[in-house]
Amino acid sequence: MRFDVLTLFPDLFSGYVSQSLLKQAIDNGLVRIHLWNIRDWATGKHKTVDDRPFGGGPGMVLMPGPVTDCVEAVQSQDEPGQLVMLTPAGERLTQRVVEELALLPRILLLCGRYEGFDERIRLGLKPREISLGDFVCNGGEVPAMTVIDTVIRLIPGVLGDEQSARDESHSVDGRLEYPQYTRPRDFRGMTVPEVLLNGNHQAIARWREEQSDLRSAARTGQTDQPTKDELP
Repeated sequence: MRFDVLTLFPDLFSGYVSQSLLKQAIDNGLVRIHLWNIRDWATGKHKTVDDRPFGGGPGMVLMPGPVTDCVEAVQSQDEPGQLVMLTPAGERLTQRVVEELALLPRILLLCGRYEGFDERIRLGLKPREISLGDFVCNGGEVPAMTVIDTVIRLIPGVLGDEQSARDESHSVDGRLEYPQYTRPRDFRGMTVPEVLLNGNHQAIARWREEQSDLRSAARTGQTDQPTKDELP
């Protein structure tokens, strides 16, 4: 899969792309990351990319010219991909959205800054608008990293164990994952549930499904009963 990140601050990604699973995926040829500086498409002596909003108000707004020219130039580098605008006004990033994005061969992630995008960028380019939630970040770079992080986990070969991604929270009918335990068996008086120690895989599977149901119901407010993932 190819990701193109369009940003005013490409250096923010230098550490991110050189660590952990993403670096391994890049080294193995499973993922390609291309970083583009929107300012490279700005004109004039000062390479201006933003200006004051018409009608007044605080802050600066990203101008349509440099952003549109950048997107169109980057799209022409390969087969056109899905343009994603990271914006608080977008649809919520959910596991369902992540699964849809993971099926695409190429995604362009457009990162905003300042007071946001000139509306004509959205109208002219018709991106898919995505938000991490009902809050505002300083820019679209961290949301772009989040999109990449969540999507690459679903690319075959990235995790190594594909069952791991299928079992995680929100991956099965939106349910939450069951609780996990590791050594030691006793930590400060809290012990691992016996069902996980007896080697009965059918019983373990049933227990995990029950725990997943209970956690999911508790999170969505469908029950006032405590979950059973507390240690006995």
